[in-house]
Amino acid sequence: MSIDRADQQRRRFLRDSARWAFAAGAATLLPPVLAAPVHADRQVIARVRGGRVRGQREQGVHVFRGLRYGADTSAYRFQPPRREASWRGIADALEPGASAPQGGKEGPGSEDCLFLNVWTPALDDGGKRPILFYIHGGGFNNGSGSDPLYDGGALCRRGDVVVVTVNHRLNLFGYLYLGALGDPRVAASGNVGQLDLVQALQWVREHAGVFGGDARNITVFGQSGGGAKIATLMAMPAATGLFQRAWTMSGQQVTAAGPRAAAQRAAIAMGAVGAKDLDGLLRLPAAGLLTAGKARDPSRVEDSSLYVGPVLDDVVLPRHPFWPDAPQQSARIPMVIGNTRDETRAFLGNDPGNFELTWDTLPAKLEKEQYVDLLPQRIIAGYRRLYPDYTPSQVFFAATTAGRSWRGAVEELEARARQPAGAAPTWAYQLDWGSPLDGGRFGAFHTLDIPLVFDNTGQPGSRTGPGDDARAVAAAMSDALIAFARHGDPNHGGLPQWEPYGLPRRQTLLFDRHSTLADDPRGGERELYGQAPFVQRGTF
Repeated sequence: MSIDRADQQRRRFLRDSARWAFAAGAATLLPPVLAAPVHADRQVIARVRGGRVRGQREQGVHVFRGLRYGADTSAYRFQPPRREASWRGIADALEPGASAPQGGKEGPGSEDCLFLNVWTPALDDGGKRPILFYIHGGGFNNGSGSDPLYDGGALCRRGDVVVVTVNHRLNLFGYLYLGALGDPRVAASGNVGQLDLVQALQWVREHAGVFGGDARNITVFGQSGGGAKIATLMAMPAATGLFQRAWTMSGQQVTAAGPRAAAQRAAIAMGAVGAKDLDGLLRLPAAGLLTAGKARDPSRVEDSSLYVGPVLDDVVLPRHPFWPDAPQQSARIPMVIGNTRDETRAFLGNDPGNFELTWDTLPAKLEKEQYVDLLPQRIIAGYRRLYPDYTPSQVFFAATTAGRSWRGAVEELEARARQPAGAAPTWAYQLDWGSPLDGGRFGAFHTLDIPLVFDNTGQPGSRTGPGDDARAVAAAMSDALIAFARHGDPNHGGLPQWEPYGLPRRQTLLFDRHSTLADDPRGGERELYGQAPFVQRGTF
């Protein structure tokens, strides 16, 4: 074995041992000199409520990864989060903590997953900087706060802000509703993933001064599932006062799952793995519980696995997030609600056949993928009237975007616009600028705005391309986020005047190489799909 390899294994052993002791609340950690795989001149030390932690400086930013904000959840599966144990010595915060149990690239994960990451320009300097708290996407099933696209360093340097990303429980671990079993231990089980986020926000507020931030100026922002989690937090009494601004990107949650439907899904999951009662679920290894989530959901329009998400349980969530109106508890929180013009090209654009549709093949494809129970012929006729130059494939991508991804944004925007005088303003945006990669065929697809708002077009995984246009749109969007976090208003010198969304004008900023403000820019499509009632997927 080479010396280099031996040293790598030694460091890995020390790192894992330190993190194990951190998790267990051990009385003593390994000596900090041995445990620190970072040059001494780059080390930074902070004191959090559990003890001291070691981060590092990266391009002028202090970075702490894998900070624990709660205890290992495996010992209290399906129950609300608990506070992390304290430790002695210095715990390394140099690498991300585990994601929640899941499949895919973030898997297998661990039930010991309550970690967050912090980027800050300075420590404990009384700076009172805005805090940007990012909640990752992946629906309620997958993802983590440690994707390179979520690196907060660029935002810190650009806007003198603190950036936080977070992991929390997902899928059946975070949203399996077992309240119908009558066991008080799991009364909140359908929303414990949301309660993890509440605990993380409480941790951030408690430690704002340590990381140079302002506890009274926290902005939550999130994309896709992250936006849906934010919409849900806005209706949760436990989250009251924990954030002062909200920015959502292609992620809405108009209604939560009803308790009867959620209980039926829980019964299906239990039957899939032969669990007869709660004890049977508690005995399952994490991999077994993930398997239970793969059972088919009989209530969903599309052929897919069990839906899990926030539940209207009267314990954690007493009302639907944005129905029948916007929640009063968050009426004074300024909000930005955005989407991308070509959302579904991210999901449906990988099938080459969807770019070669004909007027004969379009109806069957549209009926399957629009998720709205309207005759496809009616929708196609409407699009041909609105956009006579569109090809069948262009109609397909536009209609599925309007029918699936965009309708929830319209519902939330209009609910906010109908709130009484004195409510905080809401701004709407649509990302029109499309990626130039792959010949531009994916356009402004779902997730494209992530590297733009983070100013991370050069990070691994960014599909913006390295060009001047990408950097210009990133500057416009990241500066809007920073301005919003600092002042509660996203306007800045690089944009036209961005007016709040109101009825009947429905003002919307169209982010592009040269951004513009438009009134009701897709009004015809909004009216076309308005012929059917909006139903949030997973509600029934």
